[in-house]
Amino acid sequence: MIGRLAGRVDYRGTDHVLLDVGGVGYIIFVSDRTLMSLPAAGEFAVLYTDLVVREDLLQLYGFLSLQEKEWHRLLTSVQGIGAKASMAILGVLGPDGVSRALALGDWSAVKAAPGVGPKLAQRVVNELKDKAPAVMAMSGAMGGVVEPTQAPEATATSANAPARAPASTAVATTQADALSALGNLGYQQGEAAAAVAQALGEDPDADTATVIRNALKLLAPKG
Repeated sequence: MIGRLAGRVDYRGTDHVLLDVGGVGYIIFVSDRTLMSLPAAGEFAVLYTDLVVREDLLQLYGFLSLQEKEWHRLLTSVQGIGAKASMAILGVLGPDGVSRALALGDWSAVKAAPGVGPKLAQRVVNELKDKAPAVMAMSGAMGGVVEPTQAPEATATSANAPARAPASTAVATTQADALSALGNLGYQQGEAAAAVAQALGEDPDADTATVIRNALKLLAPKG
């Protein structure tokens, strides 16, 4: 499985790019939004990728972040949503917009994507709304846009015994990631901070996705 490619942009099409990786050219299909964010031909780019394999087809789809890639995976798990429809939704909304639409149950935002009707948009929201907090948490934890010049991350000293952050650091990271996700949803910093603080106070050991989910419940309109 090809999960990530880094190389020189040789060509930019209307829905794809040709990426030269060590002398081998990969055609990678991308959303309109991702295409606009990629550098010009001749410059260096990095994309997370998903490979679709069929009897008569091999196609690579590219994403700027792991969060975007995860939404693509989840969107294509919905009956009636293929790779083309998924890329259309991501092209219109972006990964943060998809998170917001699903967390708020806003199927009309999903329907704005070309080729996605109201029934299909409602099915997407109904099937994926409970998964929104977990994907939103990726935005702060590991889903940021990949930096082309970023050095490889240091590996753990032992694959069987990864280092654990101190409890206070872990809570602070969870709090920061939850605040970032709620901010992406449009909540004001003050109300988001209060909701996250209350959610953590009620369940200090909760992971980021759970904190986001509980904070959203606290922020939901009453009555």
